[in-house]
Amino acid sequence: MSSTTMEASAALDGFHPITRQWFTEAFPEPTRAQTLAWPAIAAGRSTLLLAPTGSGKTLAAFLVAIDRIMFGLPEPTLSENKPGVRVLYISPLKALGVDVERNLRAPLAGVRAVAQREGVPFHEPQVGVRSGDTPAAERTRLNRQPPEILITTPESLYLILTSRSRDILRDVDTVIVDEIHSLVATKRGTHLFLSLERLERLRREDDPQRRPLQRIGLSATQRPLDEVARLLGGAEADANPEQPVQPRPVEMVEAGRSKQI
Repeated sequence: MSSTTMEASAALDGFHPITRQWFTEAFPEPTRAQTLAWPAIAAGRSTLLLAPTGSGKTLAAFLVAIDRIMFGLPEPTLSENKPGVRVLYISPLKALGVDVERNLRAPLAGVRAVAQREGVPFHEPQVGVRSGDTPAAERTRLNRQPPEILITTPESLYLILTSRSRDILRDVDTVIVDEIHSLVATKRGTHLFLSLERLERLRREDDPQRRPLQRIGLSATQRPLDEVARLLGGAEADANPEQPVQPRPVEMVEAGRSKQI
């Protein structure tokens, strides 16, 4: 077995056996992007993934979260009758968000089928989409029965955070920002990164020591990576007046190598 094959196989070790079985039945092996990104994401580290189009970036970002929700995520802090959003996917384009929602159906259905076949209990996450085109009735339904995975845009995220609906986001663990290169150095991007800090503060209202959000950025073209990673990760306030903020660590993963700032 080559070192590359061994590395690809090891990248699947962090998944539940059912998720791993589904993947090996559905695909010959992980892509290079998945092989490099999964260890960092599975460890809970914020990650900036730079990989070509068609390299499996979306599944690299989502599969760990799907695995956690289906086979082992702790119960939400909200009541069981009204669970909150766990994974927030942010797309700069409404059409891209719709495509992602459609593309999530295959892994969700596939993992479900394997779990049922093997008799393993699981919780299947619901997926919802909210954008400026979402009808009022659907927005009301999403607020009353929030999905575990919410696909949205920067503008809709801001509207949720500044309304009574914001409570559905208190349980968010993971934020995925797709096509991050189209947001960096723009007013939309600045607005989004401020919204992520609002979300961070909301999550910690009841527990100031809560672990920071896991932030995952996806791009095929963005450089310099260091600057994009700093924007993605944001910063923590520090009690030391000599160092008022501390950048949060973000692991940078490229198709051929990875490093952490």
